[in-house]
Amino acid sequence: MIREVVFGLAVGLGVVSLETKHQSPEDAILQTLSSCAPVAKTWQPAVNSSWQIVLGNPISLPSSAKSVTPDVEIFDIDMFTNSNSTIGTLHRLGKKVVCYFSAGSYEPGRPDSSQFHKADLGKELDGWPGEFWLNLSSTNVRNIMAKRIQLAAEKGCDAVDPDNVDGYNNDNGLHLTQNDSISFLNFLSTAATSHNLSMGLKNAGDLIATVLPLVHFSVNEQCVEYSECTTFAPFIKAGKPVFHIEYPKDAPGKLSNSTVQKYCADQGAGEGTDGFSTVLKDMDLDGWVEYCSGEVASTPLDTN
Repeated sequence: MIREVVFGLAVGLGVVSLETKHQSPEDAILQTLSSCAPVAKTWQPAVNSSWQIVLGNPISLPSSAKSVTPDVEIFDIDMFTNSNSTIGTLHRLGKKVVCYFSAGSYEPGRPDSSQFHKADLGKELDGWPGEFWLNLSSTNVRNIMAKRIQLAAEKGCDAVDPDNVDGYNNDNGLHLTQNDSISFLNFLSTAATSHNLSMGLKNAGDLIATVLPLVHFSVNEQCVEYSECTTFAPFIKAGKPVFHIEYPKDAPGKLSNSTVQKYCADQGAGEGTDGFSTVLKDMDLDGWVEYCSGEVASTPLDTN
C-alpha cells in the first residue's frame, strides 16, 4: 500500500522519469520533492482573516479592475472555472486565493472527469445527483488529485480547499474509514506542500486531533447549526483560522438582527466560535454574503 501511494504521487506530480526508473518509487518521489523544495515559505493565513467564498459561478473581475467586492483579504473560489487572469488580478489587488476542488467525490462535467474509473466510484452523494464518493485509496484517484494540486499551483493559487474528505461519515458504498481519510489527507498535504501551497481541512471534525499539523486552516460548514463549533476551536488555539460558513434559511437578503446574532454569538449553539471568520451565505454559494458586522455585499459573477 505504501509503495502504491508513493508511486501514485510520483506519477501524479509527473516526476517518474527514465533517470528514476531503477529507484524504488519511495526514493524517486523523495528525491524529486527534495530537489524542487520551495524557496518561499508556505502561506499561513492568520486567525480572524476576512474572506469570501464563491463557488456557484466564476467571479467577474476584469484585469483592469481597481477593486473587488467585498474588500476582504481572502477569496475561496472554484479552481476549474476561474481563470488565471482572475487569480492574477486578485493578487494584484492584494488578495490571497484559495482554490476549491472536490477531492473525495467525482463530479460530472469537470475537465478531468473522464479520467476516473468505474471502480473508483462509490454511492451517489445525498442531494447531489451525478456526484459519487471516491475510493480514497485508489492510485488513479490520487494521481488525478495530484494533478489538480499541480494545476492549482500553475494557476497561481495560494492554497487549496479540498472538499468531501469525510466520506467515512456518509453512506459512501466503499466502506471508507477515518483511517482512509487520514491517509488521503497525508497524501494531499505532501502534494500541496511540494508546490508551496497551503491546504485546508473541510469539515471532518473527527480528524482534527490527528491531521491538525498537516493543514493550515479549517473550512467549516454549519457548526452553529449542529452545535459542534467547539470541535473546531483547536485550530484557533494553534494559530490557524477557521473559515466558518452558515446557511440561514432567509438568505440571501438583509438578515434580521436575531438571525445574525444566532450564528455570530460565541454562546449557545455558537459556543466555541470565538476567533472564527464567519460568513453567512445561501446554499448556492453565489456572490451574496453577509458578515457578523451586518455588512452585506455581492461579488459580481460571470454567468456566461
